[in-house]
Amino acid sequence: MDGSTGHVEHDGPPAAVRRARVAMAAVFAVHGAVTGNFATRVPWFQDHLGIGAGRLGLALALPAVGASLAMPLAGRISHRYGSRTALRALLALWCASLVPPALAPGMITFCAALAVYGATSGMADVAMNALGVRTEEHLGRSIMSGLHGMWSAGALAGSAAGTFAAHAGTDARVHLGLAAGVLVPLGAVVCHWALDLRAEPEEHPPPRFSTPPRSALAIGAVGFCAVFAEGASLDWSAVYLRDVVGSGAGVAAGCTTAFACTMAAARLAGDAAVRRFGPVRTVRAGGVLATAGGVLVVAGGSAVPVIAGFGLLGLGIAVVVPLAFAAAGRSGPEPSQAIAGVATITYTSGLVAPAVIGQIANASSLTVSFALVTAGAAGLVAGAGVLRAPARAAAAGRAAPAVERR
Repeated sequence: MDGSTGHVEHDGPPAAVRRARVAMAAVFAVHGAVTGNFATRVPWFQDHLGIGAGRLGLALALPAVGASLAMPLAGRISHRYGSRTALRALLALWCASLVPPALAPGMITFCAALAVYGATSGMADVAMNALGVRTEEHLGRSIMSGLHGMWSAGALAGSAAGTFAAHAGTDARVHLGLAAGVLVPLGAVVCHWALDLRAEPEEHPPPRFSTPPRSALAIGAVGFCAVFAEGASLDWSAVYLRDVVGSGAGVAAGCTTAFACTMAAARLAGDAAVRRFGPVRTVRAGGVLATAGGVLVVAGGSAVPVIAGFGLLGLGIAVVVPLAFAAAGRSGPEPSQAIAGVATITYTSGLVAPAVIGQIANASSLTVSFALVTAGAAGLVAGAGVLRAPARAAAAGRAAPAVERR
């Protein structure tokens, strides 16, 4: 978790590890709920500040920038304070960061608030994924896909709450303040049962800032392909249905919702596939499904095959990012640094995907854009081998040490 081998208190019952798994699932759901609540109020931010789409787009790029800059700090914080204390603090900051953007009186303060929002998101993201990997090692079986499925479920729940608040005409300052008031204490409570991993006294802390380690680059490239397809599908599937296929607004919007739900369901069920087939075969099979889905999107001339194609895309890429984080956590002596590196690469993919799809569509067509997405999905089949669990990690999972009693 902290970029070192670390240690845990001994003589704890196995029930503590099971509680830790449930706690981590709740942590991921809380993190996702923040994102879901925030996303629904973006139109309110635009109207409140009186800014156009161009300035809003620039502002919404700042969370990814803040996250990329701050993520390497998570390992150092965990090294100093222990995994549980660090996670509790970083998750609380992330939940509280919902409030400043809504209170910003102008564009400059709004941009500053979004940069902080992204920084706290990125640090909490690294901390919870690193601790999720270590919890998986203690259990000796795959849980990362299910944890990310809980993130998706939390995001959907947060989106539902935000949609209700928006339809009710609730001021975003009130809505996001209430959301933060619920999520901050909820996050603090569930973190109580997370594993408390601490570095050995002689271990050096990870660097404050660093480039992604070499071990993270190939893993990050696989994650990049999956997140590129995810970002492209979420942002452009409705437009594709409307402009290419000629579907109505309701069908087009329903395709995006169906894609998100397919991903969430696949992640929640993905651990069973990983336990049976292993991460490499699971991702290769997912790559085949995603590639077939991309072909349906590109070649389908009506709504049914195109929607089915987007569904297969979501199904195929769903488990890739969780498995990429798990592989990064096992890839070397600095797990948090490797996870931060993979997270930086995947954040970058999510940031550039919508813009790249739009530029290609402007120069040619959306069909050509999704041909590129299909090629990236095929890359998952070729690159899946980098997610192979080393023998030492599997052995460590089977003989994981106990954790402290609570």
